[in-house]
Amino acid sequence: MVLRTVCCAILLLAGCGDRSEPAGSAASKALEALPDSEWVVHGNNDFEQRHSTLDQIDTDSIADLGLAWTYDTGQFRGHEATPIIADGVMYLTSNWSNVHALDAVTGRELWTYDPEVPRIWGRKACCDVVNRGVAVSDGGVFVGTLDGRLIRLNAKTGAMEWEVVTVDQSRFYTITGAPRVVDGKVVIGNGGAEYGVRGYVSAYDPADGDLVWRFWTVPGDPSEPFEHPELAEAARTWTGEWWEVGGGGTVWDSMAYDPDLNLLYVGTGNGSPWSRLVRSPGGGDNLYLASILALDAGTGRLVWHYQTTPGDNWDYTATQHMVLADLEIRGEERQVLMQAPKNGFFYVLDRKTGELLSADAYIPTTWASHVDVETGKPVELESGNYNEEVKVVTPSVAGGHNWHPMSWHPGETLMYIPVRYASGVFEVDHEFEYVPGRTNVGLLEIREHNELWDEIV
Repeated sequence: MVLRTVCCAILLLAGCGDRSEPAGSAASKALEALPDSEWVVHGNNDFEQRHSTLDQIDTDSIADLGLAWTYDTGQFRGHEATPIIADGVMYLTSNWSNVHALDAVTGRELWTYDPEVPRIWGRKACCDVVNRGVAVSDGGVFVGTLDGRLIRLNAKTGAMEWEVVTVDQSRFYTITGAPRVVDGKVVIGNGGAEYGVRGYVSAYDPADGDLVWRFWTVPGDPSEPFEHPELAEAARTWTGEWWEVGGGGTVWDSMAYDPDLNLLYVGTGNGSPWSRLVRSPGGGDNLYLASILALDAGTGRLVWHYQTTPGDNWDYTATQHMVLADLEIRGEERQVLMQAPKNGFFYVLDRKTGELLSADAYIPTTWASHVDVETGKPVELESGNYNEEVKVVTPSVAGGHNWHPMSWHPGETLMYIPVRYASGVFEVDHEFEYVPGRTNVGLLEIREHNELWDEIV
């Protein structure tokens, strides 16, 4: 049965936000510093709010808009990039990690760059050969390629200045996300959890591509030394021989940055395999899967973490976009981080400490009734437990919200979220055996189902 989905945008009042960014706050300063006609970083500012201050288009003028120009990328598969506009030039990516530089006013092509990703790499990508954009800084354009390279291009000519391989290319790693430049470093993650890899995020020197630091998101073989101390804590939350299948937890999309706190926030992905009964048969939260990590941007060390879906069992990644803002909550000014991950709940956290301030469902959910604000953990329901029998669970593996960007309106304290209504059919593969190069999710059946949503929508 093929799912009939309803795709829509919802308005969500960030629980308890009473007014817009307080004057003099980090958020208001970040907004004031933006050039009105440009979009120089992913999300339009380090806080990734995706809010434009331009006001020429409104309900009165929109009827007079017409086509200014079009540009044909020459590509025929998925396009998911957010364009970057700096110094009058629009930089965007198309599939196979191609980069295009255009005159932002006329659409005239200035240059293109093809990293010549081997086409065999298409079978290593779970979700098409897409790319979500570039980072631009100090005359350089940075792009991650599907085959795991990070490349710096000359912003004026498109000539490659350096490239570095960021992954073990013998494994099924891919890069589809956009790099970020923070604290004088260019940061990139990767994907591939469905194929049995172990996640991490890396920071490189933008001048020469030297590795500065790397944070692994899940522990490796505990018989070997851990790469950094945080993994010893994480290993206590895993059982079995998870490292044989990688563990997952890839950082394949969302990041945000607070320059005042010098904290880089990254969202981590699902487990490998998806089924926690197969992945960690003795239970456990499986840190740092499906988590928001606050890292010291200078060192890459963990400052705090919050796990949205402990022991993730449904591919409920926390790689969806995070937005930073300053809000007055119950009479107190708070610096917050907001996210609507796949699992159907909208989270507001204190971005200095990781304290959970609120978590409310933005779509109906059947895997958990609510999130306990005191413990910070979801209260799971038996209707979401498919360990012994096939279950239809909401949301599906596609999530209530996926990679599609959301936007924050600071004046109205409203979040605009593209939402997906879908349920999924789940069944454990009790005879699962890891096969390198194959989709290894630990499920016999995983498909989308429309019966529940026929009743709701």
